[in-house]
Amino acid sequence: MEAGWRAAGTLVGHPEVQAAAREVLARRPARRRRDWGRVWLPTTVAGVFSLFLFGWADREFAPGYRTGVGEQRLLVLDDGSRVRLNTDSAVRVVFWGDTRRVYLNRGQAFFEVAHDPARPFLVDAGDAEVRALGTRFEVRRERDDVAVTLVEGRVRVEDDRGHVAELAPRQQLRVGEGGISDALPVASDAVSWTTGRLVFHDTPLGAAVAEVNRYSTRKLELQGVGQLADEPVSGVFDAGDVEAFAAAVGQVYGLRRLEGAGDGIRLAPAGPGSAG
Repeated sequence: MEAGWRAAGTLVGHPEVQAAAREVLARRPARRRRDWGRVWLPTTVAGVFSLFLFGWADREFAPGYRTGVGEQRLLVLDDGSRVRLNTDSAVRVVFWGDTRRVYLNRGQAFFEVAHDPARPFLVDAGDAEVRALGTRFEVRRERDDVAVTLVEGRVRVEDDRGHVAELAPRQQLRVGEGGISDALPVASDAVSWTTGRLVFHDTPLGAAVAEVNRYSTRKLELQGVGQLADEPVSGVFDAGDVEAFAAAVGQVYGLRRLEGAGDGIRLAPAGPGSAG
């Protein structure tokens, strides 16, 4: 709290803060202006600081939950809503007054929201805010890129520029530096990770390897494959089973296995005379 108060103190001379204070004072009755002005100015500025401070504390000191690499966790919130955290993810949960808010600091989460029209359910993921009423959806955040996938119900997505879009079931959109993308259809198994499976439909090999690596500390690496990294992969794999995935793609694309860093796995094109 002291750190927040010190941070708020840096705004004392900020032109916008002083302008806001003057605007409020201008709306006050002129009576006893000389005396009351001295009281209202610091009070107004303190009010601005308080909003900043409690908004900061609301986020920083709210209950936090996280998962490690390869771990998943199911949270049941006070209102009955359920949040399933995927591998290497972190959230903070704030239920205050008539608002339910979850901050997705990193990673991926699937939400099953308890219906309550009087209390909006909001997911804050950096530059994107997702508003839902009685619905099931996924939010994935990777640095400044956010993907929202709707399974059931209706969600409203807003970026930090005030642009708004709505999703229909089995649609996905992304929010990034370029704003909000168009909504695109997704497969019915787009959130298969919630059942412990990774499903690929003509996914480029390089992207499939990156996704598999999210679920294990044992990493798979492609070496010298060139354009083969763009070849499509289709199949169903258990999340975290790097060994099975490496064996499958190695057989399909004729890759030989090399020892990687630590207990990692490297796959490279089979050379002349190699078994493949």
